[in-house]
Amino acid sequence: MKILILTLWGLVPVGLLAYHYGPGREQLALDDTAAVLDVAKHKTADGDWPAVIDAYEQSLAKLPKDRIDEARRIRLELAKARMEASELPKAREELAALVDELNQDPNAHAGFRDEAIATLASARFYMTYLMKLEGLPDSEWEPEIEAARQERKLLVQRATAAGDREAAARHADDLESAIRLARMEPEELYGKAIPKQCNCNSGKCSNPGNKPGTKPAQKPKDSRSAGSGPPADGQGS
Repeated sequence: MKILILTLWGLVPVGLLAYHYGPGREQLALDDTAAVLDVAKHKTADGDWPAVIDAYEQSLAKLPKDRIDEARRIRLELAKARMEASELPKAREELAALVDELNQDPNAHAGFRDEAIATLASARFYMTYLMKLEGLPDSEWEPEIEAARQERKLLVQRATAAGDREAAARHADDLESAIRLARMEPEELYGKAIPKQCNCNSGKCSNPGNKPGTKPAQKPKDSRSAGSGPPADGQGS
């Protein structure tokens, strides 16, 4: 019996090492991730979006690779933070990748998938707004707002089929907003308050100096029409 006890006692360090390099290490990684996510939560309440982004990026780096669902949730929240931090083009790109991944996963949670689609549709809406402000041609922004319209229409259909009238009404309002934006002329946006998400550059403008809310540069007029003078710049409030 004494030999058995001594043998088992001698195996304790081995067991601790096995736990440390197995389940123990994963638990430590999860604890680290939770701590960083707690920082992100508090920074979100403060509106410190650069710090929120940094915290979410750190949490993704610390999270074990097999925690796919948790990683997807963090990726979605990271994209939302980027939109608030005037990183709209990057957020839109990351959201498109996430939604594509979710659409291809038959086991993806339907509610989370639809939340990601709704967020992507919003990013597309703001990208369209931004590209219109920059004076880009219809061929640049039309595919973006059409995709947003289709995504919001799909969300209305899904919410209606599920009997969720509140969600259906919310998505229907968003759909109507997308339709109105598609029909608006750029001039109609210049005097409006610029959405916070649009305080950046789309990355598609040939003249990066164009700022949201500023009319695109006009071509100089010849002497026959010079008397009218250049149009006044319209600044968004």
